[in-house]
Amino acid sequence: MNFASRLVQKVKDRFVQHKLKNYADKLRAIGQLDLTSWDDVRLKAESAQLMKKARAGTPLDELAIEAYAIAGEAASRVLGMRPFDVQYMAGAALHEGHMVEMQTGEGKTLAAVMPAYLNALGGQGVHVLTFNDYLAGRDAEWMGPVYRFLGLSVGAVRENMTTEERRLAYAADITYVTAKQAGFDYLRDTIAMKASDIVHRPFHYAIVDEADSLLIDEARVPLVIAGEVASSGKDGSRMAQLARELSIGVDYDFDENKRNVYLTEAGSEKAEGRLRTGNLYEAHNSHLLTALNCALHAESLLRRDVDYVIREGKVEIIDPHTGRIAQNRHWPDGLQAAVEAKEGIESAASGKILGTITLQHFLSLYRRISGMTATAQDSADEFEETYGLQVVEIPPNRPKIRIDHDSRIYTHKEAKLKALVKEIASVHATGRPILIGTSSVEESDDLAEKLKQANVPCHVLNAKNDEKEAEIIARAGELGAVTVSTNMAGRGVDIRLGAGDADQAEAVAKLGGLYVIGTHMNESARIDNQLRGRAGRQGDPGSSRFYVCLEDELIHRFGIEKAIPAARRPEKQEEELSASLFSKKMEHIQRVVMGQNFEMRQTLNKYSDMVEQQRRIHQSQREAVLEDESGMSEAEKHIRLYLMDRAWADHLAYVSYIREGIHLESLANRNPVDEFHHRIIHAFEQLPDKLEKDTAKALAKLNNAGSAADLDLEQAGFKAPSRTWTYLIQDQFLEKKTSLFNF
Repeated sequence: MNFASRLVQKVKDRFVQHKLKNYADKLRAIGQLDLTSWDDVRLKAESAQLMKKARAGTPLDELAIEAYAIAGEAASRVLGMRPFDVQYMAGAALHEGHMVEMQTGEGKTLAAVMPAYLNALGGQGVHVLTFNDYLAGRDAEWMGPVYRFLGLSVGAVRENMTTEERRLAYAADITYVTAKQAGFDYLRDTIAMKASDIVHRPFHYAIVDEADSLLIDEARVPLVIAGEVASSGKDGSRMAQLARELSIGVDYDFDENKRNVYLTEAGSEKAEGRLRTGNLYEAHNSHLLTALNCALHAESLLRRDVDYVIREGKVEIIDPHTGRIAQNRHWPDGLQAAVEAKEGIESAASGKILGTITLQHFLSLYRRISGMTATAQDSADEFEETYGLQVVEIPPNRPKIRIDHDSRIYTHKEAKLKALVKEIASVHATGRPILIGTSSVEESDDLAEKLKQANVPCHVLNAKNDEKEAEIIARAGELGAVTVSTNMAGRGVDIRLGAGDADQAEAVAKLGGLYVIGTHMNESARIDNQLRGRAGRQGDPGSSRFYVCLEDELIHRFGIEKAIPAARRPEKQEEELSASLFSKKMEHIQRVVMGQNFEMRQTLNKYSDMVEQQRRIHQSQREAVLEDESGMSEAEKHIRLYLMDRAWADHLAYVSYIREGIHLESLANRNPVDEFHHRIIHAFEQLPDKLEKDTAKALAKLNNAGSAADLDLEQAGFKAPSRTWTYLIQDQFLEKKTSLFNF
């Protein structure tokens, strides 16, 4: 760390210490309000008074001390859970709009109650954005009685709710909902044909749980609403066959980080011959070149049981950050079709995209946000630069006693696997529970088979059997339990020693608590730390260790020659390598790859930010029509909204087409980002004139009909989609293509 970095870190440390001192002062003020002598009637009456003051305009900061004291006392009476001092401090930091880091098991759910209560007093609504549907329902049910006791309403949004049920949930003072569900509901609102069909109200304040996952790992994931079923019409099978005929290293190759695939000169000639087309790089062949690139990417860079699984005749993507099936997620259209063609699966109709927004842009609609997670420090700079959120590390209620051992490093996979099985069998013989985090479905299945051969029974948790997650995790802390999992067990799960049995918990504690083993290092140290965090909750004993080798995916993709000079690279051996020599190399690779990913996200922003600006302009114009209460008839309003939606959908289709092939502009020494901006700005500038002409023609039809009642909107071609559906685009493909062309 150079002098400038040390100085910046020193300033940040002082900021955090100042904040913690400030929160300690508030804590003392809260403690001085002894509410234990108040009966329930008085506690509820004082809450009503706070609500009245907030809605009369009293700043929330002036009400914070009393509000936190009242919320804490209510939690104690209703739930039997009095907040710890550190939970009050975390709540104060959340209200101030910070990113709060709290260790696993420290009670983030209860800590969020205080700022949620305070910010809901004004009647504008608070959203607690959770990681999944299960947590939204669980937390609303768990914490809801506290809010209701204090006179506030609580709602939870689940996937299968009706429009009216969603509207009621969002109308509550506090709403628990996944960030994706809230985003999808917003997209539905953007194509509503009547104001009464809108479920959201103006966005006020959000507390984001598992914030590093949502604000960083998934921030660039585009949420999509589609309708009007239409076939893509792409000949995926032809390109899939051609991709299989081309030879790696001869006809195509990878960039140095194995993120992208590109044709060689020989490959281009062979492809042009097979396709019987002219120069693939001429403008009129761009769609063929894009389709072939997708087929090569699907064939060589996407692996079954690593990047996706096949279930019930469908391709289902595995979320690389969680190891779970990424529900309702697609790759961009061309790549999705290419993977389906590779696997011999008939491509599903994709439909027409009616609206899209990234999670990052959706979250920017809130007036204020704050976040909480167990792993924030490793991405503190990105939180501050992208969201203006400063990380505040809250000390644990009980000191952490988990032991994080040095990694064991091997030259090759066979030696690592042999050592892993030996270690697991040895520890299992003592009865100590073990959680093993693996890199993929494939690896988890292979390791489980090796353990079976070594007479070590284990439970396997991966994307193939995710329906058993709750059952497997509930038993992962039992005596003798061995659980082999993908990243599914690395976030958002609470593993209790002895599975909640007090006697077993004591026995497990004497053995050293839960032993967490990682079979690889992830791209992000945050994900490694999430896995470590499954052990040592609330002062429990526990330990962690990572087993890595020089053939692991991260090192292989980074390039071992960049990590370890040939002169210092060891020959294959069974024994582990010197941790002191290689651990710093591994950490360096992680920092570099995290930096690369940050740069890619910044580059992706350059593409999506412009589209988002255009979306907001279009949406404000649409809202003006929707909310118009002048002489405009309902039929005219319907026609104008229909045409605006069609024009925007056509624009998005054009943007998607340009985006998929824009990286090829670099081959002509043009800046892809600049070229993308130029084209979509020009296209967007054409929309108003086209819209006016289309509207004039449509209104002429309306006038010729004599009256709105005589015009059949469906027969006239102005019927809105009768069915819409939502999904997410797996943006890693776009990230990979972008990585070559950072400007």
